[in-house]
Amino acid sequence: MVTARSHSHPRLRSMCPGPPARILPVQAARPAAETSRRFDRQLTIPGFGVSAQRRLSQATVLVAGAGGAGVGGVGGAAATYLAAAGVGRLILIHPGDLADPAVPGLIAEADIVVDARHNFPERYLINRLCVRAGVPLVVAAMNATEAYLMVVRPGEPCLRCVFPEGDPAWEPLGFPVLGAIAGTVGCLAATEALKVVGGFAEPAVGRLVHVDLWDVDLRTPRTRRDPACPDCGPGSTP
Repeated sequence: MVTARSHSHPRLRSMCPGPPARILPVQAARPAAETSRRFDRQLTIPGFGVSAQRRLSQATVLVAGAGGAGVGGVGGAAATYLAAAGVGRLILIHPGDLADPAVPGLIAEADIVVDARHNFPERYLINRLCVRAGVPLVVAAMNATEAYLMVVRPGEPCLRCVFPEGDPAWEPLGFPVLGAIAGTVGCLAATEALKVVGGFAEPAVGRLVHVDLWDVDLRTPRTRRDPACPDCGPGSTP
């Protein structure tokens, strides 16, 4: 299912294979004064301010893998806090078929994509589509008490550069999950996306963030671009 919400069009549009699209009402945008009070606390963050808030309100963020809201899903948590921070438009894809011809167009509309899909083939597809469209990507994943995060911007190491062969032992939806960890990863992914589209702070570009909350161990090794990468290298297929 692909859903899109826009403040300029106060409705929720659901598109899924098979049944016709459903139009569902959503809450209209808040009055200007109430909106201002809503963001008062984050407006006081040094280096943030009104300009960053304005950029967020004008931004479109696509979350690929937005299921699990309410049970600790990575994408659901990311979408929740992107909306809470004032992102103007969210495009949510879940579960959805990423081979749908509408997906590349939706990605091209976005200012950034947050990728929380459950397997490497789908992550590679999202990575490739973002590279080709020149759209920044936040890759978020978890396993048991471990969290992984990386930010991909045009010209920087992409997912395939860092994980060229994926993980043959990875079983989609078969890995252990602690909801609190998934929620933590989603919040981290939302923070990175907000930094990129809001133009404040320093996003985790060129690094692989690895956190093991079993013993609260945090590592951020540098990543390198693979000149032979099939997704972002000069010989990549258009």
